[in-house]
Amino acid sequence: MHTSLVIMAAGLGSRFGTGIKQLEPVGLHDEIIMDYSIHDAIQAGFDQLIFIIRKDIEADFKARIGNRIEQVVQDKEIAIHYCFQEMDDLPQGFTCPATRKKPWGTGQAVLAAKAYIDGPFCVINADDYYGKHAFSMIYDFLQTNTDPNTCCMAGFILKNTLSENGTVTRGLCQTKNDFLTSIVETHDIEKTPEGAQSHGQTIDVHSHVSMNMWGFTQAFLPLLEEGFKTFLSDPKNHETGEYLLPIWIGDLLKENRIKVKVLETPDTWFGVTYREDKPVVEKSFRALIKQGVYPENLYSDL
Repeated sequence: MHTSLVIMAAGLGSRFGTGIKQLEPVGLHDEIIMDYSIHDAIQAGFDQLIFIIRKDIEADFKARIGNRIEQVVQDKEIAIHYCFQEMDDLPQGFTCPATRKKPWGTGQAVLAAKAYIDGPFCVINADDYYGKHAFSMIYDFLQTNTDPNTCCMAGFILKNTLSENGTVTRGLCQTKNDFLTSIVETHDIEKTPEGAQSHGQTIDVHSHVSMNMWGFTQAFLPLLEEGFKTFLSDPKNHETGEYLLPIWIGDLLKENRIKVKVLETPDTWFGVTYREDKPVVEKSFRALIKQGVYPENLYSDL
């Protein structure tokens, strides 16, 4: 049984402009954000990496990072797998509408990896930097949790996740006794001199937010499949609807079918949402290297 890191790297990156934003170099030696997540996960104890990509970026992905990571882990007991998120990868009895233009969202992405998930697992976005603390907390939770219906999430502080270059979407969380009670996918959150707002509504910058960093047991996968079938059964979702992890998790919470432990992390998130974010991310990694958080040769300390 492995403890897996599932990396969702199939996103189109439409706001980034040309190119595939997950593959943009940001480190001293052309490392990409994903490198730092992989480094931190291996250091925390994860022993299987599952990349969820699209077939049309497979060659670029392997050339840019996949082949290199295989070399990094070849002397370690760490498995690597590639999975493909495809529009026609649907449960039995469902077909993809001819007019559908994009995959079905993060919930479908995780289901693409189910054949390789044989134990507890953590799910992340490829283009987000989460920090060492978050990986250690989630790994420790997954090793000690004994309730198959209890999951966890890294709870970032909203003010630590905003972009200077435009609006962002965040899952705003309500908690009680460190457990998630509700999560609301909130769009167009922008940084303001006073804090943050969305569509004119002030948002508490000290709120917990989800950055799509979750820890699950295998028992979550049947629930995820069930939710996908429910989602596909609604015709209004067929053209452009997305089956998103936070929304389905919110539905399960309402029905008291799962519990989600919120593991607060003080780390500052950063990522390349807009092309203007890239210089900020590069500067941030250089600062972390200078502080000794990472070595100049990233994987040399593993």
